[in-house]
Amino acid sequence: MSNKTEQEKGVAAHRKLDNIQLYINGEFLDGQAGETFENINPFTNEVTNYVAEGRKEDMQEAIYAAQKAFRNGPWGKMKVKDRMEYIHRLADLIDEEVDEIAVMESLDTGLPIHQTRKMVSRAAENFRFYSRMVQSKLHGESYPVDDEFINYTVYKPLGPVGLITPWNAPFMLETWKVAPALATGNTVILKPAELSPLTANKLAELADKAEMPPGVFNVVHGFGETAGAELVSNPIVEAISFTGETVTGSTIIKNAADSLKKTSMELGGKSPLIVFDDADFERALDAAVWGIFSFNGERCTANSRVFVHKNIKDDFVKALRERVTKVKIGDPMDSSTQLGPLIHREHYDKVTGYIELAKEEGCEVVQGTVPEEVSAGNFIPATLLLNAKNSMRVSQEEIFGPVMAVIEFESEEEVIEAANDVKYGLAGYVWTNDIKKGHRVANAVEAGMIWINAQNVRDLRTPFGGMKGSGIGREGGHYAFEFYTEPKIIHVAMGDHYIPQFGK
Repeated sequence: MSNKTEQEKGVAAHRKLDNIQLYINGEFLDGQAGETFENINPFTNEVTNYVAEGRKEDMQEAIYAAQKAFRNGPWGKMKVKDRMEYIHRLADLIDEEVDEIAVMESLDTGLPIHQTRKMVSRAAENFRFYSRMVQSKLHGESYPVDDEFINYTVYKPLGPVGLITPWNAPFMLETWKVAPALATGNTVILKPAELSPLTANKLAELADKAEMPPGVFNVVHGFGETAGAELVSNPIVEAISFTGETVTGSTIIKNAADSLKKTSMELGGKSPLIVFDDADFERALDAAVWGIFSFNGERCTANSRVFVHKNIKDDFVKALRERVTKVKIGDPMDSSTQLGPLIHREHYDKVTGYIELAKEEGCEVVQGTVPEEVSAGNFIPATLLLNAKNSMRVSQEEIFGPVMAVIEFESEEEVIEAANDVKYGLAGYVWTNDIKKGHRVANAVEAGMIWINAQNVRDLRTPFGGMKGSGIGREGGHYAFEFYTEPKIIHVAMGDHYIPQFGK
Protein backbone atom coordinates (compact mmCIF):
# COMPACT_ATOMS: atom_id res chain seq x y z
CA MET A 1 0.00 0.00 0.00
CA SER A 2 1.37 3.43 -0.92
CA ASN A 3 1.93 6.13 1.71
CA LYS A 4 -0.76 8.26 0.08
CA THR A 5 -3.31 5.47 0.28
CA GLU A 6 -2.33 4.76 3.88
CA GLN A 7 -2.72 8.43 4.80
CA GLU A 8 -6.08 8.68 3.02
CA LYS A 9 -7.28 5.61 4.86
CA GLY A 10 -6.17 7.13 8.18
CA VAL A 11 -7.98 10.39 7.54
CA ALA A 12 -11.15 8.50 6.64
CA ALA A 13 -10.95 6.45 9.81
CA HIS A 14 -10.76 9.54 12.04
CA ARG A 15 -14.43 10.20 11.55
CA LYS A 16 -17.46 11.20 13.57
CA LEU A 17 -19.57 8.25 14.68
CA ASP A 18 -23.17 7.84 15.74
CA ASN A 19 -23.89 8.56 19.37
CA ILE A 20 -23.88 5.68 21.83
CA GLN A 21 -26.71 4.49 24.08
CA LEU A 22 -26.89 2.15 27.05
CA TYR A 23 -27.81 -1.50 26.43
CA ILE A 24 -30.20 -2.79 29.09
CA ASN A 25 -32.52 -5.81 28.99
CA GLY A 26 -32.01 -6.25 25.26
CA GLU A 27 -32.72 -2.63 24.33
CA PHE A 28 -30.61 0.38 23.41
CA LEU A 29 -31.70 3.27 25.63
CA ASP A 30 -30.75 6.79 26.60
CA GLY A 31 -29.89 7.41 30.24
CA GLN A 32 -32.88 8.35 32.38
CA ALA A 33 -31.29 11.68 33.28
CA GLY A 34 -30.98 12.50 29.58
CA GLU A 35 -27.29 13.44 29.96
CA THR A 36 -24.40 12.59 27.66
CA PHE A 37 -20.64 12.98 27.76
CA GLU A 38 -18.06 13.57 25.05
CA ASN A 39 -15.92 10.83 23.57
CA ILE A 40 -12.64 12.43 22.48
CA ASN A 41 -10.29 11.14 19.77
CA PRO A 42 -6.78 11.23 21.33
CA PHE A 43 -5.13 11.76 17.94
CA THR A 44 -7.11 14.87 17.00
CA ASN A 45 -8.53 15.88 20.40
CA GLU A 46 -11.85 16.36 18.63
CA VAL A 47 -15.20 14.85 19.62
CA THR A 48 -15.86 11.47 17.99
CA ASN A 49 -19.40 11.17 19.35
CA TYR A 50 -21.53 11.56 22.47
CA VAL A 51 -22.23 8.78 24.95
CA ALA A 52 -25.37 8.31 27.04
CA GLU A 53 -24.46 8.78 30.69
CA GLY A 54 -25.80 5.99 32.86
CA ARG A 55 -26.36 6.84 36.50
CA LYS A 56 -27.58 5.03 39.62
CA GLU A 57 -31.12 4.52 38.32
CA ASP A 58 -29.88 3.14 34.98
CA MET A 59 -27.47 0.78 36.70
CA GLN A 60 -30.27 -0.44 38.96
CA GLU A 61 -32.40 -1.16 35.89
CA ALA A 62 -29.56 -3.18 34.34
CA ILE A 63 -28.99 -5.08 37.59
CA TYR A 64 -32.68 -5.97 37.90
CA ALA A 65 -32.70 -7.11 34.27
CA ALA A 66 -29.67 -9.33 34.88
CA GLN A 67 -31.27 -10.77 38.02
CA LYS A 68 -34.53 -11.53 36.19
CA ALA A 69 -32.68 -13.14 33.25
CA PHE A 70 -30.79 -15.38 35.66
CA ARG A 71 -33.63 -16.37 37.99
CA ASN A 72 -36.69 -16.31 35.75
CA GLY A 73 -35.33 -16.20 32.21
CA PRO A 74 -33.93 -19.04 30.15
CA TRP A 75 -30.24 -18.35 30.88
CA GLY A 76 -30.07 -19.74 34.40
CA LYS A 77 -31.89 -22.94 33.39
CA MET A 78 -30.36 -23.38 29.95
CA LYS A 79 -28.47 -26.56 29.09
CA VAL A 80 -24.74 -26.05 28.63
CA LYS A 81 -24.74 -27.01 24.97
CA ASP A 82 -27.52 -24.49 24.24
CA ARG A 83 -25.71 -21.74 26.13
CA MET A 84 -22.56 -22.47 24.15
CA GLU A 85 -24.43 -21.91 20.90
CA TYR A 86 -24.87 -18.27 21.90
CA ILE A 87 -21.19 -18.05 22.89
CA HIS A 88 -20.05 -19.40 19.52
CA ARG A 89 -22.50 -17.19 17.65
CA LEU A 90 -21.00 -14.14 19.35
CA ALA A 91 -17.47 -15.30 18.48
CA ASP A 92 -18.44 -15.74 14.84
CA LEU A 93 -19.92 -12.23 14.71
CA ILE A 94 -16.71 -10.79 16.16
CA ASP A 95 -14.71 -12.58 13.46
CA GLU A 96 -16.90 -11.04 10.78
CA GLU A 97 -16.16 -7.51 12.00
CA VAL A 98 -12.54 -7.70 13.17
CA ASP A 99 -11.37 -4.92 10.85
CA GLU A 100 -14.12 -2.50 11.87
CA ILE A 101 -13.64 -3.23 15.58
CA ALA A 102 -9.88 -2.71 15.25
CA VAL A 103 -10.45 0.72 13.69
CA MET A 104 -12.87 1.64 16.49
CA GLU A 105 -10.33 0.58 19.08
CA SER A 106 -7.60 2.73 17.51
CA LEU A 107 -9.99 5.65 17.11
CA ASP A 108 -10.95 5.45 20.78
CA THR A 109 -7.60 4.71 22.43
CA GLY A 110 -4.87 5.93 20.09
CA LEU A 111 -3.38 2.43 19.95
CA PRO A 112 -1.63 1.67 16.64
CA ILE A 113 -3.91 -0.20 14.24
CA HIS A 114 -1.47 -3.08 13.74
CA GLN A 115 -1.68 -3.75 17.48
CA THR A 116 -5.47 -3.43 17.75
CA ARG A 117 -5.95 -5.88 14.87
CA LYS A 118 -4.05 -8.53 16.82
CA MET A 119 -5.92 -7.80 20.04
CA VAL A 120 -9.35 -7.88 18.43
CA SER A 121 -8.66 -11.14 16.63
CA ARG A 122 -7.88 -12.67 20.02
CA ALA A 123 -11.25 -11.54 21.38
CA ALA A 124 -13.26 -14.12 19.44
CA GLU A 125 -10.93 -16.84 20.71
CA ASN A 126 -11.69 -15.77 24.29
CA PHE A 127 -15.29 -16.93 23.77
CA ARG A 128 -14.40 -20.15 21.97
CA PHE A 129 -11.72 -20.96 24.54
CA TYR A 130 -14.14 -20.66 27.45
CA SER A 131 -16.74 -22.70 25.62
CA ARG A 132 -14.18 -25.50 25.39
CA MET A 133 -13.09 -25.01 29.00
CA VAL A 134 -16.62 -25.13 30.42
CA GLN A 135 -17.44 -28.31 28.52
CA SER A 136 -14.16 -30.08 29.31
CA LYS A 137 -12.95 -28.72 32.66
CA LEU A 138 -15.94 -27.44 34.63
CA HIS A 139 -16.82 -30.66 36.38
CA GLY A 140 -17.04 -31.76 39.97
CA GLU A 141 -15.28 -34.38 42.04
CA SER A 142 -16.60 -37.33 44.02
CA TYR A 143 -15.46 -38.42 47.48
CA PRO A 144 -16.75 -41.87 48.48
CA VAL A 145 -16.52 -42.88 52.16
CA ASP A 146 -16.45 -46.68 52.36
CA ASP A 147 -19.94 -47.95 51.53
CA GLU A 148 -21.68 -45.35 53.68
CA PHE A 149 -21.50 -42.08 51.76
CA ILE A 150 -20.81 -40.56 48.40
CA ASN A 151 -19.94 -36.87 48.46
CA TYR A 152 -19.78 -34.92 45.23
CA THR A 153 -19.23 -31.32 44.13
CA VAL A 154 -20.99 -29.24 41.54
CA TYR A 155 -20.10 -25.74 40.36
CA LYS A 156 -22.96 -23.26 40.17
CA PRO A 157 -22.98 -19.85 38.49
CA LEU A 158 -23.17 -16.89 40.86
CA GLY A 159 -25.93 -14.89 39.16
CA PRO A 160 -25.58 -11.24 38.13
CA VAL A 161 -21.91 -10.20 38.04
CA GLY A 162 -20.42 -6.75 37.48
CA LEU A 163 -17.45 -6.26 35.17
CA ILE A 164 -15.54 -2.98 35.27
CA THR A 165 -13.00 -2.70 32.48
CA PRO A 166 -10.12 -0.31 31.65
CA TRP A 167 -9.41 1.91 28.67
CA ASN A 168 -5.97 0.65 27.66
CA ALA A 169 -7.02 -2.50 25.73
CA PRO A 170 -10.79 -2.34 26.12
CA PHE A 171 -12.18 -4.90 23.69
CA MET A 172 -9.66 -7.62 24.50
CA LEU A 173 -10.10 -7.13 28.26
CA GLU A 174 -13.89 -6.83 28.06
CA THR A 175 -14.17 -10.12 26.20
CA TRP A 176 -11.64 -11.71 28.53
CA LYS A 177 -14.08 -11.10 31.39
CA VAL A 178 -17.40 -11.41 29.58
CA ALA A 179 -16.52 -14.77 27.99
CA PRO A 180 -15.95 -16.79 31.20
CA ALA A 181 -18.76 -14.97 33.02
CA LEU A 182 -21.35 -15.88 30.37
CA ALA A 183 -19.94 -19.32 29.58
CA THR A 184 -20.25 -20.38 33.23
CA GLY A 185 -23.91 -19.31 33.26
CA ASN A 186 -23.83 -15.90 34.91
CA THR A 187 -25.56 -12.77 33.64
CA VAL A 188 -23.43 -9.67 33.11
CA ILE A 189 -23.52 -5.94 33.73
CA LEU A 190 -20.52 -4.36 31.98
CA LYS A 191 -19.36 -0.87 33.05
CA PRO A 192 -16.68 0.04 30.51
CA ALA A 193 -14.19 2.85 31.00
CA GLU A 194 -15.78 6.15 30.00
CA LEU A 195 -12.70 7.05 27.93
CA SER A 196 -13.14 4.09 25.55
CA PRO A 197 -16.83 3.31 24.97
CA LEU A 198 -16.84 2.42 21.26
CA THR A 199 -16.02 -1.28 21.30
CA ALA A 200 -18.11 -1.99 24.40
CA ASN A 201 -21.06 -0.60 22.46
CA LYS A 202 -20.05 -2.74 19.49
CA LEU A 203 -20.03 -5.82 21.73
CA ALA A 204 -23.57 -4.93 22.82
CA GLU A 205 -24.62 -4.64 19.17
CA LEU A 206 -23.13 -8.06 18.42
CA ALA A 207 -24.79 -9.63 21.47
CA ASP A 208 -28.07 -8.16 20.27
CA LYS A 209 -27.46 -9.54 16.79
CA ALA A 210 -26.68 -12.93 18.32
CA GLU A 211 -30.16 -12.76 19.92
CA MET A 212 -28.78 -13.14 23.41
CA PRO A 213 -31.82 -13.38 25.74
CA PRO A 214 -32.80 -9.99 27.23
CA GLY A 215 -30.95 -9.11 30.43
CA VAL A 216 -28.17 -11.65 29.98
CA PHE A 217 -25.68 -9.02 28.81
CA ASN A 218 -26.02 -5.35 29.70
CA VAL A 219 -23.75 -2.34 29.10
CA VAL A 220 -24.02 0.81 31.21
CA HIS A 221 -21.71 3.66 30.22
CA GLY A 222 -20.98 6.25 32.85
CA PHE A 223 -18.67 7.36 35.61
CA GLY A 224 -17.24 5.49 38.57
CA GLU A 225 -18.74 7.70 41.26
CA THR A 226 -22.31 7.16 39.96
CA ALA A 227 -22.84 4.12 37.73
CA GLY A 228 -19.78 2.28 39.02
CA ALA A 229 -20.55 2.93 42.68
CA GLU A 230 -24.06 1.49 42.35
CA LEU A 231 -22.76 -1.61 40.57
CA VAL A 232 -20.24 -2.23 43.34
CA SER A 233 -22.55 -1.61 46.30
CA ASN A 234 -25.79 -3.16 45.04
CA PRO A 235 -26.47 -6.38 47.01
CA ILE A 236 -28.06 -8.11 44.01
CA VAL A 237 -24.69 -8.15 42.24
CA GLU A 238 -22.83 -11.26 43.37
CA ALA A 239 -19.31 -10.36 42.24
CA ILE A 240 -17.17 -7.56 40.83
CA SER A 241 -14.26 -8.17 38.48
CA PHE A 242 -12.17 -5.02 38.07
CA THR A 243 -9.12 -4.15 36.03
CA GLY A 244 -7.60 -0.75 36.61
CA GLU A 245 -5.66 1.47 38.96
CA THR A 246 -4.67 0.25 42.44
CA VAL A 247 -6.27 3.03 44.50
CA THR A 248 -9.58 2.54 42.67
CA GLY A 249 -9.36 -1.21 43.26
CA SER A 250 -8.88 -0.67 46.98
CA THR A 251 -11.94 1.60 47.07
CA ILE A 252 -14.03 -1.01 45.23
CA ILE A 253 -13.06 -3.71 47.73
CA LYS A 254 -14.11 -1.47 50.63
CA ASN A 255 -17.44 -0.58 49.01
CA ALA A 256 -18.16 -4.21 48.08
CA ALA A 257 -17.55 -5.42 51.64
CA ASP A 258 -20.94 -4.44 53.02
CA SER A 259 -22.72 -6.83 50.65
CA LEU A 260 -20.04 -9.54 51.02
CA LYS A 261 -19.67 -9.95 47.28
CA LYS A 262 -16.70 -11.58 45.62
CA THR A 263 -14.05 -9.31 44.13
CA SER A 264 -11.30 -9.99 41.62
CA MET A 265 -8.74 -7.22 41.24
CA GLU A 266 -6.18 -6.89 38.44
CA LEU A 267 -4.45 -3.66 39.35
CA GLY A 268 -1.31 -1.61 38.62
CA GLY A 269 2.26 -2.63 38.07
CA LYS A 270 5.85 -1.42 38.08
CA SER A 271 7.33 -4.53 36.58
CA PRO A 272 11.09 -5.21 36.50
CA LEU A 273 12.98 -6.49 33.49
CA ILE A 274 16.34 -7.86 34.63
CA VAL A 275 19.18 -8.19 32.12
CA PHE A 276 22.22 -10.16 33.34
CA ASP A 277 25.57 -9.81 31.60
CA ASP A 278 25.31 -13.33 30.14
CA ALA A 279 21.96 -12.61 28.44
CA ASP A 280 21.33 -12.66 24.70
CA PHE A 281 21.97 -8.93 24.30
CA GLU A 282 19.93 -8.24 21.15
CA ARG A 283 16.89 -10.28 22.23
CA ALA A 284 16.88 -8.68 25.67
CA LEU A 285 17.11 -5.28 23.99
CA ASP A 286 14.20 -6.07 21.69
CA ALA A 287 12.13 -7.28 24.63
CA ALA A 288 12.90 -4.24 26.78
CA VAL A 289 12.00 -1.78 24.02
CA TRP A 290 8.84 -3.55 22.90
CA GLY A 291 7.70 -4.22 26.46
CA ILE A 292 7.46 -0.54 27.41
CA PHE A 293 6.77 1.24 24.12
CA SER A 294 4.11 -1.07 22.68
CA PHE A 295 0.51 -0.27 23.74
CA ASN A 296 1.80 3.33 23.95
CA GLY A 297 3.29 2.33 27.30
CA GLU A 298 -0.24 2.09 28.72
CA ARG A 299 -0.11 -1.51 29.89
CA CYS A 300 -0.11 -2.94 33.39
CA THR A 301 2.59 -5.53 32.60
CA ALA A 302 4.97 -3.04 30.97
CA ASN A 303 8.63 -3.38 31.99
CA SER A 304 8.85 0.18 33.30
CA ARG A 305 11.94 -0.64 35.44
CA VAL A 306 14.84 -2.12 33.49
CA PHE A 307 17.71 -3.42 35.65
CA VAL A 308 20.94 -3.85 33.65
CA HIS A 309 24.10 -5.52 34.96
CA LYS A 310 26.99 -3.07 35.35
CA ASN A 311 29.21 -5.07 32.96
CA ILE A 312 26.90 -4.41 29.99
CA LYS A 313 25.11 -1.27 31.15
CA ASP A 314 27.03 1.20 28.98
CA ASP A 315 26.53 -0.85 25.84
CA PHE A 316 22.87 -1.50 26.65
CA VAL A 317 22.17 2.18 27.33
CA LYS A 318 23.92 3.15 24.09
CA ALA A 319 21.66 0.75 22.19
CA LEU A 320 18.58 2.06 23.99
CA ARG A 321 19.50 5.65 23.07
CA GLU A 322 19.59 4.65 19.41
CA ARG A 323 16.29 2.79 19.61
CA VAL A 324 14.18 5.50 21.27
CA THR A 325 14.98 8.01 18.54
CA LYS A 326 13.79 5.54 15.90
CA VAL A 327 10.47 4.42 17.44
CA LYS A 328 7.93 5.44 14.78
CA ILE A 329 5.47 8.03 16.12
CA GLY A 330 2.41 8.83 14.04
CA ASP A 331 -1.23 8.39 13.17
CA PRO A 332 -2.52 5.25 14.92
CA MET A 333 -4.39 4.37 11.72
CA ASP A 334 -1.08 4.13 9.83
CA SER A 335 0.08 0.51 9.92
CA SER A 336 3.72 1.62 10.23
CA THR A 337 3.08 3.56 13.45
CA GLN A 338 4.64 2.00 16.55
CA LEU A 339 3.74 4.63 19.16
CA GLY A 340 0.43 6.48 19.19
CA PRO A 341 -1.07 9.19 21.40
CA LEU A 342 -1.99 8.71 25.05
CA ILE A 343 -5.67 8.20 25.82
CA HIS A 344 -6.54 11.67 27.14
CA ARG A 345 -5.05 15.09 27.74
CA GLU A 346 -5.25 14.66 31.52
CA HIS A 347 -3.24 11.45 31.30
CA TYR A 348 -0.76 13.19 29.00
CA ASP A 349 -0.31 15.89 31.65
CA LYS A 350 0.23 13.22 34.33
CA VAL A 351 2.94 11.43 32.33
CA THR A 352 4.60 14.72 31.39
CA GLY A 353 4.64 15.63 35.08
CA TYR A 354 6.53 12.43 35.90
CA ILE A 355 9.12 13.20 33.23
CA GLU A 356 9.70 16.62 34.79
CA LEU A 357 9.92 14.95 38.20
CA ALA A 358 12.58 12.57 36.84
CA LYS A 359 14.74 15.56 35.94
CA GLU A 360 14.30 16.96 39.45
CA GLU A 361 15.26 13.58 40.94
CA GLY A 362 18.51 13.55 38.97
CA CYS A 363 17.73 11.43 35.91
CA GLU A 364 19.03 12.16 32.46
CA VAL A 365 15.98 12.18 30.19
CA VAL A 366 16.45 10.89 26.62
CA GLN A 367 13.52 11.10 24.20
CA GLY A 368 12.55 10.74 20.61
CA THR A 369 10.82 13.57 18.74
CA VAL A 370 7.11 14.09 18.07
CA PRO A 371 6.59 15.07 14.41
CA GLU A 372 4.98 18.48 13.91
CA GLU A 373 2.20 17.03 11.74
CA VAL A 374 0.77 15.05 14.69
CA SER A 375 1.20 17.72 17.35
CA ALA A 376 -2.57 17.99 17.93
CA GLY A 377 -2.51 14.55 19.57
CA ASN A 378 -1.53 13.50 23.08
CA PHE A 379 1.89 12.29 22.01
CA ILE A 380 4.77 11.58 24.35
CA PRO A 381 7.83 10.17 22.58
CA ALA A 382 9.66 7.06 23.72
CA THR A 383 11.46 8.17 26.89
CA LEU A 384 14.45 6.85 28.84
CA LEU A 385 15.18 7.85 32.43
CA LEU A 386 18.91 7.20 32.78
CA ASN A 387 20.90 7.16 36.03
CA ALA A 388 17.69 6.20 37.82
CA LYS A 389 17.70 4.83 41.36
CA ASN A 390 15.12 2.36 42.55
CA SER A 391 14.20 4.64 45.46
CA MET A 392 13.10 7.51 43.17
CA ARG A 393 9.40 8.20 42.80
CA VAL A 394 9.68 7.66 39.04
CA SER A 395 10.91 4.13 39.80
CA GLN A 396 8.31 3.43 42.48
CA GLU A 397 5.08 4.90 41.09
CA GLU A 398 3.14 3.67 38.08
CA ILE A 399 3.52 6.23 35.26
CA PHE A 400 1.53 4.24 32.67
CA GLY A 401 3.20 5.76 29.64
CA PRO A 402 6.15 5.15 27.28
CA VAL A 403 8.71 5.85 30.00
CA MET A 404 11.53 3.43 30.97
CA ALA A 405 13.66 3.85 34.09
CA VAL A 406 17.11 2.23 33.61
CA ILE A 407 18.78 1.06 36.84
CA GLU A 408 22.24 -0.48 37.23
CA PHE A 409 22.90 -3.56 39.40
CA GLU A 410 25.89 -5.71 40.23
CA SER A 411 24.81 -8.92 41.99
CA GLU A 412 21.91 -11.36 41.83
CA GLU A 413 21.00 -10.69 45.46
CA GLU A 414 21.05 -6.93 44.92
CA VAL A 415 18.73 -7.00 41.91
CA ILE A 416 16.24 -9.34 43.58
CA GLU A 417 16.03 -7.02 46.58
CA ALA A 418 15.56 -3.99 44.32
CA ALA A 419 13.00 -5.71 42.11
CA ASN A 420 10.93 -6.55 45.19
CA ASP A 421 11.37 -3.14 46.82
CA VAL A 422 8.15 -1.71 45.35
CA LYS A 423 4.49 -1.93 46.34
CA TYR A 424 3.49 -3.72 43.13
CA GLY A 425 3.88 -7.35 42.13
CA LEU A 426 2.26 -8.04 38.78
CA ALA A 427 4.89 -9.16 36.27
CA GLY A 428 8.63 -9.60 35.84
CA TYR A 429 11.12 -10.58 33.15
CA VAL A 430 14.52 -12.25 33.52
CA TRP A 431 17.14 -12.42 30.79
CA THR A 432 20.09 -14.78 31.28
CA ASN A 433 21.62 -17.78 29.54
CA ASP A 434 22.26 -19.41 32.93
CA ILE A 435 18.98 -21.28 33.24
CA LYS A 436 19.60 -22.18 36.90
CA LYS A 437 20.02 -18.51 37.72
CA GLY A 438 16.94 -17.71 35.66
CA HIS A 439 14.81 -20.08 37.73
CA ARG A 440 16.29 -18.82 41.01
CA VAL A 441 15.54 -15.21 40.20
CA ALA A 442 12.10 -15.97 38.78
CA ASN A 443 11.15 -17.77 41.98
CA ALA A 444 12.54 -14.98 44.16
CA VAL A 445 10.90 -11.99 42.43
CA GLU A 446 7.58 -11.11 44.06
CA ALA A 447 5.21 -11.09 41.10
CA GLY A 448 2.24 -13.11 39.90
CA MET A 449 3.76 -13.70 36.46
CA ILE A 450 7.41 -14.09 35.45
CA TRP A 451 8.91 -14.66 32.02
CA ILE A 452 12.43 -16.08 31.51
CA ASN A 453 14.05 -15.14 28.19
CA ALA A 454 10.61 -14.24 26.84
CA GLN A 455 8.47 -11.14 26.53
CA ASN A 456 4.86 -11.30 27.71
CA VAL A 457 3.76 -14.21 25.54
CA ARG A 458 0.62 -15.58 27.18
CA ASP A 459 -1.28 -18.85 27.13
CA LEU A 460 -5.03 -18.52 27.82
CA ARG A 461 -4.88 -21.61 30.02
CA THR A 462 -2.57 -19.96 32.56
CA PRO A 463 -3.46 -17.72 35.53
CA PHE A 464 -3.26 -13.95 35.10
CA GLY A 465 -2.92 -11.65 38.10
CA GLY A 466 -0.58 -10.21 40.65
CA MET A 467 0.29 -9.96 44.32
CA LYS A 468 0.86 -7.09 46.76
CA GLY A 469 -0.54 -3.83 45.33
CA SER A 470 -1.13 -5.45 41.93
CA GLY A 471 -4.27 -7.28 42.86
CA ILE A 472 -6.19 -10.13 44.41
CA GLY A 473 -7.26 -13.30 42.63
CA ARG A 474 -6.48 -14.83 39.26
CA GLU A 475 -8.29 -14.94 35.96
CA GLY A 476 -7.54 -17.00 32.87
CA GLY A 477 -7.94 -20.72 32.23
CA HIS A 478 -9.77 -22.79 34.79
CA TYR A 479 -8.64 -20.27 37.41
CA ALA A 480 -11.50 -18.03 36.25
CA PHE A 481 -13.95 -20.72 37.37
CA GLU A 482 -12.88 -20.16 40.97
CA PHE A 483 -14.23 -16.63 40.67
CA TYR A 484 -17.25 -16.99 38.40
CA THR A 485 -18.72 -20.08 40.05
CA GLU A 486 -19.55 -21.28 43.54
CA PRO A 487 -18.66 -24.86 44.52
CA LYS A 488 -21.39 -26.84 46.25
CA ILE A 489 -20.81 -30.14 48.05
CA ILE A 490 -23.66 -32.66 48.14
CA HIS A 491 -23.52 -35.49 50.70
CA VAL A 492 -25.49 -38.64 49.95
CA ALA A 493 -26.00 -41.48 52.44
CA MET A 494 -25.67 -44.91 50.84
CA GLY A 495 -27.38 -46.68 53.71
CA ASP A 496 -28.88 -46.13 57.13
CA HIS A 497 -25.91 -44.72 58.99
CA TYR A 498 -25.98 -44.16 62.72
CA ILE A 499 -27.83 -41.00 63.88
CA PRO A 500 -27.79 -40.13 67.61
CA GLN A 501 -31.29 -40.27 69.07
CA PHE A 502 -31.46 -37.22 71.30
CA GLY A 503 -34.57 -36.89 73.45
CA LYS A 504 -35.95 -40.32 72.65
